[in-house]
Amino acid sequence: MSDHEIFADTAALVAAAAARFVAVVEAAQAARGSASVVLTGGGTGIGLLELVRAQPGAIDWSRLDVFWGDERFVPAGDPERNELQARQALLDHVPVDPARVRAVAASDGEYPDPVEAAAEYSAAVHAHLAEHGAFDLHLLGMGGEGHVNSLFPHTDAVREAHELVVAVTDSPKPPPVRVTLTLPGVRRARHVVLVVGGAAKAEAVAAALDGAEPVDIPAVGALGSESTTWLLDQEAAARLS
Repeated sequence: MSDHEIFADTAALVAAAAARFVAVVEAAQAARGSASVVLTGGGTGIGLLELVRAQPGAIDWSRLDVFWGDERFVPAGDPERNELQARQALLDHVPVDPARVRAVAASDGEYPDPVEAAAEYSAAVHAHLAEHGAFDLHLLGMGGEGHVNSLFPHTDAVREAHELVVAVTDSPKPPPVRVTLTLPGVRRARHVVLVVGGAAKAEAVAAALDGAEPVDIPAVGALGSESTTWLLDQEAAARLS
Protein backbone atom coordinates (compact mmCIF):
# COMPACT_ATOMS: atom_id res chain seq x y z
CA MET A 1 0.00 0.00 0.00
CA SER A 2 1.34 3.42 -0.93
CA ASP A 3 1.07 6.53 1.21
CA HIS A 4 1.34 10.05 -0.12
CA GLU A 5 2.23 13.37 1.46
CA ILE A 6 1.70 16.77 -0.18
CA PHE A 7 3.92 19.82 0.29
CA ALA A 8 3.35 23.45 -0.62
CA ASP A 9 6.15 23.81 -3.15
CA THR A 10 9.33 22.26 -4.51
CA ALA A 11 11.50 23.63 -1.71
CA ALA A 12 9.32 22.04 0.95
CA LEU A 13 9.17 18.81 -1.06
CA VAL A 14 12.95 18.54 -1.36
CA ALA A 15 13.42 19.38 2.33
CA ALA A 16 10.99 16.60 3.28
CA ALA A 17 12.79 14.14 1.03
CA ALA A 18 16.14 15.03 2.58
CA ALA A 19 14.69 14.58 6.07
CA ARG A 20 13.31 11.17 5.06
CA PHE A 21 16.75 10.15 3.73
CA VAL A 22 18.41 11.04 7.03
CA ALA A 23 15.72 9.38 9.15
CA VAL A 24 15.78 6.08 7.24
CA VAL A 25 19.57 5.88 7.26
CA GLU A 26 19.79 6.70 10.97
CA ALA A 27 17.16 4.09 11.82
CA ALA A 28 18.81 1.42 9.69
CA GLN A 29 22.23 2.06 11.20
CA ALA A 30 20.76 1.95 14.70
CA ALA A 31 18.98 -1.34 13.96
CA ARG A 32 21.55 -3.18 11.84
CA GLY A 33 24.86 -1.33 12.15
CA SER A 34 24.97 -0.14 8.55
CA ALA A 35 22.61 1.28 5.95
CA SER A 36 22.26 1.27 2.17
CA VAL A 37 20.71 3.80 -0.17
CA VAL A 38 19.88 3.71 -3.87
CA LEU A 39 20.11 7.21 -5.30
CA THR A 40 18.28 8.92 -8.14
CA GLY A 41 19.24 11.82 -10.37
CA GLY A 42 17.26 14.77 -11.62
CA GLY A 43 16.71 18.14 -10.03
CA THR A 44 14.91 16.94 -6.93
CA GLY A 45 17.13 13.89 -6.52
CA ILE A 46 20.30 15.97 -6.55
CA GLY A 47 18.69 18.82 -4.60
CA LEU A 48 17.85 16.56 -1.70
CA LEU A 49 21.45 15.31 -1.58
CA GLU A 50 22.65 18.90 -1.26
CA LEU A 51 20.32 19.35 1.72
CA VAL A 52 21.50 16.09 3.29
CA ARG A 53 25.06 17.42 2.97
CA ALA A 54 24.02 20.56 4.83
CA GLN A 55 22.00 18.72 7.49
CA PRO A 56 23.36 15.18 7.78
CA GLY A 57 21.89 14.42 11.17
CA ALA A 58 23.60 11.50 12.91
CA ILE A 59 24.50 9.55 9.77
CA ASP A 60 27.72 7.53 10.08
CA TRP A 61 29.02 7.94 6.53
CA SER A 62 31.62 5.19 6.97
CA ARG A 63 28.79 2.66 7.43
CA LEU A 64 26.76 3.62 4.37
CA ASP A 65 26.53 1.66 1.12
CA VAL A 66 25.61 3.75 -1.93
CA PHE A 67 24.07 2.48 -5.17
CA TRP A 68 22.19 4.11 -8.05
CA GLY A 69 18.81 3.13 -9.44
CA ASP A 70 19.97 3.87 -12.96
CA GLU A 71 22.80 5.47 -14.86
CA ARG A 72 23.22 7.05 -18.23
CA PHE A 73 25.81 4.98 -20.09
CA VAL A 74 28.12 7.86 -20.95
CA PRO A 75 31.82 8.60 -20.28
CA ALA A 76 32.92 9.01 -16.66
CA GLY A 77 33.34 12.77 -16.91
CA ASP A 78 30.04 13.45 -18.66
CA PRO A 79 27.98 15.98 -16.65
CA GLU A 80 24.84 13.93 -17.44
CA ARG A 81 26.12 11.07 -15.32
CA ASN A 82 24.09 10.60 -12.14
CA GLU A 83 27.18 9.46 -10.24
CA LEU A 84 29.08 12.66 -11.07
CA GLN A 85 26.15 14.84 -10.00
CA ALA A 86 25.73 12.92 -6.72
CA ARG A 87 29.44 13.21 -5.95
CA GLN A 88 29.37 16.96 -6.54
CA ALA A 89 26.23 17.38 -4.41
CA LEU A 90 27.13 15.10 -1.50
CA LEU A 91 29.54 12.20 -1.75
CA ASP A 92 32.72 14.19 -2.35
CA HIS A 93 32.00 16.23 0.79
CA VAL A 94 31.34 13.50 3.39
CA PRO A 95 33.59 10.69 4.67
CA VAL A 96 32.03 7.78 2.77
CA ASP A 97 34.11 4.64 2.33
CA PRO A 98 35.05 4.66 -1.40
CA ALA A 99 34.77 0.87 -1.49
CA ARG A 100 31.11 1.14 -0.43
CA VAL A 101 30.11 3.49 -3.27
CA ARG A 102 28.98 1.19 -6.09
CA ALA A 103 28.62 3.13 -9.31
CA VAL A 104 27.65 1.73 -12.69
CA ALA A 105 30.61 1.40 -15.05
CA ALA A 106 31.09 4.31 -17.44
CA SER A 107 31.02 3.82 -21.20
CA ASP A 108 34.73 4.63 -21.45
CA GLY A 109 35.69 2.30 -18.60
CA GLU A 110 36.37 -1.38 -18.08
CA TYR A 111 32.99 -2.45 -19.49
CA PRO A 112 32.31 -0.54 -22.74
CA ASP A 113 29.44 -2.89 -23.61
CA PRO A 114 26.31 -1.84 -21.68
CA VAL A 115 25.17 -5.45 -21.33
CA GLU A 116 28.48 -6.32 -19.67
CA ALA A 117 28.25 -3.18 -17.52
CA ALA A 118 24.78 -4.25 -16.41
CA ALA A 119 26.03 -7.74 -15.56
CA GLU A 120 28.88 -6.29 -13.51
CA TYR A 121 26.49 -4.00 -11.65
CA SER A 122 24.04 -6.84 -11.13
CA ALA A 123 26.81 -8.85 -9.46
CA ALA A 124 27.46 -5.97 -7.04
CA VAL A 125 23.74 -5.67 -6.28
CA HIS A 126 23.37 -9.41 -5.68
CA ALA A 127 26.44 -9.48 -3.44
CA HIS A 128 25.05 -6.68 -1.31
CA LEU A 129 21.63 -8.28 -1.05
CA ALA A 130 23.14 -11.65 -0.17
CA GLU A 131 24.91 -10.03 2.78
CA HIS A 132 22.27 -7.51 3.91
CA GLY A 133 18.96 -8.92 2.66
CA ALA A 134 17.65 -5.66 1.20
CA PHE A 135 18.46 -2.06 0.43
CA ASP A 136 17.21 0.25 3.16
CA LEU A 137 16.10 3.14 0.95
CA HIS A 138 15.46 3.50 -2.77
CA LEU A 139 14.86 7.08 -3.87
CA LEU A 140 13.02 7.68 -7.13
CA GLY A 141 11.95 10.58 -9.26
CA MET A 142 9.27 10.14 -11.90
CA GLY A 143 8.93 11.40 -15.46
CA GLY A 144 5.82 12.97 -16.88
CA GLU A 145 4.83 9.69 -18.56
CA GLY A 146 5.36 7.76 -15.32
CA HIS A 147 8.85 6.34 -15.81
CA VAL A 148 11.13 5.59 -12.85
CA ASN A 149 14.83 4.76 -13.11
CA SER A 150 15.20 4.02 -16.84
CA LEU A 151 11.99 1.98 -16.94
CA PHE A 152 9.70 3.54 -19.52
CA PRO A 153 6.11 2.54 -20.34
CA HIS A 154 5.59 -0.42 -22.68
CA THR A 155 9.29 -1.37 -22.88
CA ASP A 156 11.07 -4.67 -22.33
CA ALA A 157 12.82 -3.23 -19.28
CA VAL A 158 9.61 -2.42 -17.40
CA ARG A 159 8.26 -5.90 -18.20
CA GLU A 160 11.38 -7.63 -16.82
CA ALA A 161 10.22 -10.01 -14.10
CA HIS A 162 13.42 -11.72 -12.93
CA GLU A 163 16.67 -9.82 -13.50
CA LEU A 164 17.46 -7.08 -10.97
CA VAL A 165 19.58 -5.02 -13.40
CA VAL A 166 19.32 -4.69 -17.18
CA ALA A 167 20.82 -2.64 -19.98
CA VAL A 168 18.49 -0.32 -21.89
CA THR A 169 19.65 0.46 -25.42
CA ASP A 170 16.57 2.25 -26.78
CA SER A 171 15.54 4.75 -24.12
CA PRO A 172 12.91 7.13 -25.53
CA LYS A 173 14.60 9.89 -23.53
CA PRO A 174 18.23 10.67 -24.42
CA PRO A 175 20.80 9.38 -23.96
CA PRO A 176 19.43 6.13 -25.42
CA VAL A 177 21.79 3.74 -23.61
CA ARG A 178 21.44 3.22 -19.86
CA VAL A 179 21.85 0.65 -17.10
CA THR A 180 18.92 0.37 -14.69
CA LEU A 181 17.52 -1.51 -11.76
CA THR A 182 14.27 -3.20 -12.77
CA LEU A 183 11.03 -3.27 -10.81
CA PRO A 184 12.14 -6.54 -9.14
CA GLY A 185 15.32 -4.67 -8.21
CA VAL A 186 13.39 -1.73 -6.76
CA ARG A 187 11.28 -4.14 -4.72
CA ARG A 188 14.39 -5.34 -2.92
CA ALA A 189 14.30 -2.12 -0.88
CA ARG A 190 12.69 -1.89 2.53
CA HIS A 191 11.57 1.69 1.93
CA VAL A 192 10.78 3.25 -1.46
CA VAL A 193 10.34 7.03 -1.61
CA LEU A 194 9.12 8.70 -4.81
CA VAL A 195 9.87 12.42 -4.90
CA VAL A 196 7.70 14.08 -7.54
CA GLY A 197 7.14 17.76 -8.25
CA GLY A 198 5.58 19.86 -10.99
CA ALA A 199 2.34 20.14 -12.91
CA ALA A 200 3.72 18.03 -15.78
CA LYS A 201 3.64 15.01 -13.47
CA ALA A 202 0.09 15.45 -12.17
CA GLU A 203 -1.68 13.18 -14.63
CA ALA A 204 0.77 10.31 -14.12
CA VAL A 205 0.64 10.73 -10.33
CA ALA A 206 -3.16 10.50 -10.40
CA ALA A 207 -3.07 7.43 -12.64
CA ALA A 208 -0.46 5.75 -10.45
CA LEU A 209 -2.34 6.30 -7.22
CA ASP A 210 -5.59 5.26 -8.88
CA GLY A 211 -4.25 1.78 -9.62
CA ALA A 212 -2.78 1.90 -13.13
CA GLU A 213 -0.72 -1.05 -14.35
CA PRO A 214 3.09 -0.84 -14.13
CA VAL A 215 3.48 -1.43 -17.87
CA ASP A 216 1.50 1.79 -18.42
CA ILE A 217 2.85 3.80 -15.46
CA PRO A 218 6.09 2.14 -14.32
CA ALA A 219 6.11 4.04 -11.00
CA VAL A 220 3.17 1.89 -9.89
CA GLY A 221 5.50 -1.09 -9.66
CA ALA A 222 8.00 0.68 -7.40
CA LEU A 223 7.11 -0.84 -4.05
CA GLY A 224 9.09 -1.15 -0.85
CA SER A 225 8.82 -4.27 1.27
CA GLU A 226 8.07 -2.17 4.38
CA SER A 227 6.86 1.17 3.02
CA THR A 228 6.17 3.03 -0.21
CA THR A 229 5.80 6.79 0.11
CA TRP A 230 5.00 9.39 -2.52
CA LEU A 231 6.25 12.86 -1.60
CA LEU A 232 4.45 15.37 -3.85
CA ASP A 233 4.26 19.11 -4.25
CA GLN A 234 0.85 20.69 -4.73
CA GLU A 235 1.25 20.92 -8.50
CA ALA A 236 2.06 17.21 -8.84
CA ALA A 237 -0.88 16.35 -6.58
CA ALA A 238 -3.36 18.60 -8.40
CA ARG A 239 -5.22 15.77 -10.17
CA LEU A 240 -5.69 13.59 -7.08
CA SER A 241 -9.32 13.17 -6.13
